Amino acid sequence: MNSTTRIYFAPFQSITGKVFRFIWANHFSGIDEFYTPYFTSINHDSRLSPAKLAELKQVSENNIKIVPQILSKEAEEIVRFASILKNHGFGELNWNLGCPYPQVANKKRGSGLLPYPTMIDEILRHVLPAIDIHFSVKCRLGYHSPDEFNELIAVFNQSGISRLIIHPRIGKQLYKGKPDIETFATILPQLGMPVVYNGDINTLAEFEQLQHLFPNLNSWMIGRGLLANPFLAAQIKGIAIPNNRQKHIQHFVEDLYLAYRKHMNNQLAAIGYMKEYWFYLSQSFNDQHKVLKKIIKTRNFDEYENAVAEIFEESCFAIV
Repeated sequence: MNSTTRIYFAPFQSITGKVFRFIWANHFSGIDEFYTPYFTSINHDSRLSPAKLAELKQVSENNIKIVPQILSKEAEEIVRFASILKNHGFGELNWNLGCPYPQVANKKRGSGLLPYPTMIDEILRHVLPAIDIHFSVKCRLGYHSPDEFNELIAVFNQSGISRLIIHPRIGKQLYKGKPDIETFATILPQLGMPVVYNGDINTLAEFEQLQHLFPNLNSWMIGRGLLANPFLAAQIKGIAIPNNRQKHIQHFVEDLYLAYRKHMNNQLAAIGYMKEYWFYLSQSFNDQHKVLKKIIKTRNFDEYENAVAEIFEESCFAIV
């Protein structure tokens, strides 16, 4: 591992909000920054709803920097949000050009904007001179084809963005297939800003393979891999992790569940948030399908708590 290795926790809608970040940061280590789920619909009077403002109460969590993200195709909206962030003490805003889902992309937002380099250029030319915090971009190689990135290289190079986070898939792939490592390797030396690799880092072995391919790259974003194995960042950095990982994960899951219940005033929707997270965490258990099935079929707090107790009695968190 490069001694300057930096690891960023990728944003996940409905999962990596403030409740999750607070609990995660009190149980695990190894990441340098959290990226928030994206914000949308910033009012023209530059005011946010109480729920959105609540997500911006902390600029860091246990000394882990928080970077808010926006999903937008309107320069003025981005500028308004950057101003709000500045007033709340944040030093960076990230622009989401990576979301692959059709309901987003079909509106020329997220990765759906990547086939339109002129629009991206116009937005960047408007935004960068108008804000006084760092502005980074998270993107894919394109929406329909990785060839779309060829026209974006000059746009990004002349823009003045602080960093570029690249997930080497196209939007149409969603999360299917393999990352296009060859295209990423071709474009990397053509980019003039710090670059972060994002995509399919699920194990220490996968990280080491990518590090071998890109020895000069020292910044990595991990999403699904960290949701499934919260120890992964520490493993990559050589930070000691608990001997009894099973018990540590159990305490984390219990604390997260109680935090969601408190945050949601004991509404059953708290179980819904836990079910979304268990979709990923179950992948690190030796019998993941059985584990997930137990969680998914729960309908109230008692059923959920009993299912979790059974999982930690009968199943094994298999990450070593």
